[in-house]
Amino acid sequence: MRIVLQRVSQASVLINGEIERKINRGFVLLVGIASEDDEQLLDFYAKKICNLRIFADENDKMNLSLQDIDGEILIISQFTLFANTKKGNRPSFNEAASPQIAQKLYQKFIEIIDNYLTSLTLHSKLKTGEFGANMQLSLTNDGPVTILYDSTK
Repeated sequence: MRIVLQRVSQASVLINGEIERKINRGFVLLVGIASEDDEQLLDFYAKKICNLRIFADENDKMNLSLQDIDGEILIISQFTLFANTKKGNRPSFNEAASPQIAQKLYQKFIEIIDNYLTSLTLHSKLKTGEFGANMQLSLTNDGPVTILYDSTK
């Protein structure tokens, strides 16, 4: 599993040119699922992300979590995080899970994140893209702060 987490002041996704979903301050998660990923891994990363303290406190130190700032999350599926560009000019995606497996785990990850957010009193703070859809993502990276989670390393 690979997750690119970006701390944002705002973000939105346009799905198939029609549906727009927006968040304010919080995280954008670009999520790629590997062929060997399982549900235990999803729970581990969901807990880490929901409790991550990377928002500035009154002393301008990264010390506050999503709960502390009443933040939001936008989750976007992105199999291209597993692009292998070692050979040739066209990337290979052999390390990415098949669409059937990836979609199942992606949906489960969303469910787990939503449950964690609800337990932190951040109900309805989660928005998502649509698995396999054409999407245009717009965001303002705050900091910029970008964190990479990679279960393959």
